[in-house]
Amino acid sequence: MLLFVLLALATSAVFVAGMQQLLRNGWQAYARPLVSDYADRLAADLGSPPDPARARALTHRLPVTVRVDGPLRQFVEPPETVHEGPDRHGHGPRFGIDDHDAAETAELGSAGWGLVRRSADGHRIVFGLARPPDHLRPRLFGWATLAVLLSLTALAYLYMRRLLKPLERIGAGVEAFGRGEFDPPIAVQRADELGALAMRINGMAANLHGMLQAKRALLLAISHELRSPLTRARVNAELLDESDTRDALLHDLAELRDLLANLLESERLAQGHAALQAEPVDLTTLVRGVVATQFEGRGVLLELDEQVGTVQADPTRLRLMLRNLVDNALRHGAGASQAPVAYLRREADGRLALGVRDQGPGVTPEQRDQLGQAFYRPENARTRTAGGVGLGLTLCRLVAQAHGGELRIRDAAPGLDVSAVWAPDQTPVH
Repeated sequence: MLLFVLLALATSAVFVAGMQQLLRNGWQAYARPLVSDYADRLAADLGSPPDPARARALTHRLPVTVRVDGPLRQFVEPPETVHEGPDRHGHGPRFGIDDHDAAETAELGSAGWGLVRRSADGHRIVFGLARPPDHLRPRLFGWATLAVLLSLTALAYLYMRRLLKPLERIGAGVEAFGRGEFDPPIAVQRADELGALAMRINGMAANLHGMLQAKRALLLAISHELRSPLTRARVNAELLDESDTRDALLHDLAELRDLLANLLESERLAQGHAALQAEPVDLTTLVRGVVATQFEGRGVLLELDEQVGTVQADPTRLRLMLRNLVDNALRHGAGASQAPVAYLRREADGRLALGVRDQGPGVTPEQRDQLGQAFYRPENARTRTAGGVGLGLTLCRLVAQAHGGELRIRDAAPGLDVSAVWAPDQTPVH
């Protein structure tokens, strides 16, 4: 829109400048010699010395002014063209025309306001244009023309705004598709090029949605099919005699079981709010319960705001998220001088923050930007002893998003601070 306005103004400026140059060139080449010759004839018609009566008759017949200065006659016709006050040279009264020293050459002055002639007896005669009557002044017409041009520009601007209005809906729809929200599609209200573009984007989004749904269905089917043989393999492994091989086998089977469980939960949480089973939850009790039952004796510290009270949330998913956060902090903060801290507090903007801070080595800014992506692990975590397959923080991010919030990952210097931040009032109740 700004480009359109600038183009309209530039076009108007070029048109005005071009017309001025055209008129100036036309005057220089054609009109000025004619006017100069006509001024010679008018000066001769006034006589020598110039006759005031002839000058008065001339001003009554033509829209001109006549000023005469000389040894015998000094007058101005019509007299109302005289204005009190010195002229720009400080030489007495100022007339309705400006005379210039250069006008002695019998041409227009620099401002184009007067023609100067010399009579044979030494009188100086200055011809100028008379002030037009009020009803003939072009000022009103000029303002009206400007108003019409501005109105046309405004109408063209509004029309362009209306013409490009579908781009806002298309942009909002593309942004929603990028978040994985494919319903509803972009509304198509016109049959022009923008309407065709919206239809093509809707078709592309439908294809992407179908591919994602097929991928999720395949992943869920594979995960379900693997759970039964995995359970049988674990039962058979537990029947083996005690040995290091048996323990290693049970450990690997447990990791595979957790991987399948995380995959299934990730696909369920991909539905967002619809996957939640919200109910009134006392968050402080939930945090204490997770730390006491699953991390007893691990030294996890608690910083809980007792004023948070009860909120609407999915307790099962929050326990899963908190367990992953604490487990991740213990694993990557092993050997630190201080144990990780699980906290619950209300932020300045009214949102709740449930998270864990560790005292480990932390990660680089480049790695921090990728944390939370499925199957991503920092290079220093790609060891068997570090454990994990890169789904823990992904699940935490999905749980936070399903509650209408976000997973916030910040550098704690030392260590890493990871928390789910959400507004509990926005969590739907199912």
